[in-house]
Amino acid sequence: MSDQYPHMLAPLDLGFTQLKNRVLMGSMHTGLEEEKGGFDKLAAFYAERAAGGVGLIVTGGIAPNFRGRLSPHASQLSFPWQVGKHKRVTEAVHQAGGKICLQILHAGRYGYHPFCVSASPVKSPITPFKPRALSGGGIQRTIKDYARCARLAQKAGYDGVELMGSEGYLLNQFLCRRTNQRKDQYGGSLENRARFPLEMVRAVREAVGEEFILIFRLSMLDLVEGGNDWEEVVQLAKWLEAAGVTIINTGIGWHEARIPTIATSVPRAAFAFITERLRSEVSVPLVATNRINTPEVAESILESGQADMVSMARPLLADARFVAKAAEGDRADINVCIACNQGCLDHTFSLKRATCLVNPFACYETELKLGTAPQPKRVAVVGAGPAGMATACYAAERGHSVTLFEQEPQLGGQFNLAARIPGKEEFRETLAYFEQRLARLNVEVKLGERAELDALKAFDEVVLATGVVPRVPPLDGVDHAKVVTYQQVLRGECEVGRRVALVGAGGIGFDMGEFLSEAHESATLHPGTWLAQWGIDPDYQANGGLIERDSTAFESAREIYLLQRKTSKPGKGLGKTTGWIHRTVLKDRGVKMLTGVAYQKVSDQGLHIEQDGQQKVLEVDTVVLCAGQESNRTLGEALGDAGVGFRYVGGADVAAELDAKRAIRQAAEIAAAL
Repeated sequence: MSDQYPHMLAPLDLGFTQLKNRVLMGSMHTGLEEEKGGFDKLAAFYAERAAGGVGLIVTGGIAPNFRGRLSPHASQLSFPWQVGKHKRVTEAVHQAGGKICLQILHAGRYGYHPFCVSASPVKSPITPFKPRALSGGGIQRTIKDYARCARLAQKAGYDGVELMGSEGYLLNQFLCRRTNQRKDQYGGSLENRARFPLEMVRAVREAVGEEFILIFRLSMLDLVEGGNDWEEVVQLAKWLEAAGVTIINTGIGWHEARIPTIATSVPRAAFAFITERLRSEVSVPLVATNRINTPEVAESILESGQADMVSMARPLLADARFVAKAAEGDRADINVCIACNQGCLDHTFSLKRATCLVNPFACYETELKLGTAPQPKRVAVVGAGPAGMATACYAAERGHSVTLFEQEPQLGGQFNLAARIPGKEEFRETLAYFEQRLARLNVEVKLGERAELDALKAFDEVVLATGVVPRVPPLDGVDHAKVVTYQQVLRGECEVGRRVALVGAGGIGFDMGEFLSEAHESATLHPGTWLAQWGIDPDYQANGGLIERDSTAFESAREIYLLQRKTSKPGKGLGKTTGWIHRTVLKDRGVKMLTGVAYQKVSDQGLHIEQDGQQKVLEVDTVVLCAGQESNRTLGEALGDAGVGFRYVGGADVAAELDAKRAIRQAAEIAAAL
């Protein structure tokens, strides 16, 4: 066993049971909970993480009653007949040597249905339904429902439960003045607002006995107006400890907070300071969370005494064997979570099954498999972007002899460009992972070498991952010296002036807007700067932990116009959980967003456009083409003419904006079929 991470790998004694290390797999809804046959798939998903060494798993949220469901068809555990399917999960985890807790989550006013309830009839800004206030009797019934759910979880073989008291869900709604406007014994003072959650904890503890893990996910930093102040958070933690919780898990921000908390632009371990601050106030173990994605970050938090455990959800989606690899001294083989949200949270909030951009096998453990190939083949992969590197690795894992051709002198393709965008530095982790995997799998990598037609004829299988080229719109003056492509800018092949027009407001346009407007070093690399930029007070002087945002962070390096033909909201097609962050950043920096634009020509004067029937000239120094991409199929056409069979993968197959999620998934499917 490696001695690099002694604190992360140290056991944690809870008195009646022991956890084998300090890594908790945080709660994450996968969508399998609602699928037909989903619990068998869920069992395989969690069992793989248990076998991968995680100390304790917490499931996705399960409602204790109908009104608590996130959506009308969401999972609920309220009846004995529901126990059987949960047993499949717990038995699989235990057979793999792990421990698992069920998270009990009541959506409250976040319920996406007309039957939702809350502390008060205050509508959420992110759901369409106004909740009904729970009556006194309704509160008592809900407490009983929680206790029943916990008993059924115990009967199903779970090692404990987690009560979700953060992120703006029901218990959090009772705890904060923002949503609790009651005049009875459950509203007003902190003691009254905490009465319902504390009665809940005591009822659950009585229902399951002393030797059962009881975690409370406490919102330590609400990040919304009307949230709790620091003294109230401390008092809540002390009351929870006295009420019988085993562990307190850190919760950061409400879902409606206009502050990013887990996106890739959030610095690593940005919120560990708040867990550290509470640690001296209570004796029960505390769990730090949010943007902890490498063993080094986890070890640093634990070694410095900021927390007793670390919570990781998406990192264990990205790599089920995260802990085992760290323990075995195989850090370089960890497929690090890049916090893109594209396969996990974006899917969850679109009611799709979760998966992972860098690990397409996540949540598809029983469906997408790479078995040993019955007949090893010689496979050529042309292009070493994400699609090509993934195809080469997956094919080699099946036992094929693989040669990877890349005409550029380095691996990475479009990911090299993406990693240059402020806030997307994590993408370099994926490049490093694939680079070492290619070496370990003995893939022959030919950098700076164009794949020639005659050479490709010698292979049994040819996969073209030749990527994309920028789309050049039919614009008068497109060959003017002012006009450059986004690839030329990111590669440093051209000078960009002080005044810029970005033609295209999709993902590429927004990325270029952030890249060209960044006046300082990326705040993602400087936690203190980032906290000030988003108005988060590490001293916690006001409720919710909010302060006025640092306006110096809004400085832009250039005067920028972001243009699109459509009349819809710019960035409408960006990620469901991250698009608002990109829009906020560009708005803060004064980027002018113009919609309904007709492009006319580029001249020495600038970019000529028409908007709302009016002719305009944007007197810019540089026009950057961000108008999409086209598949690079030159080699494919030559192979087709020569009668050589091949397959396209990634951007060469479908030109979509930086769509690495689809590309890597397709790579796995193609490799499985070779």
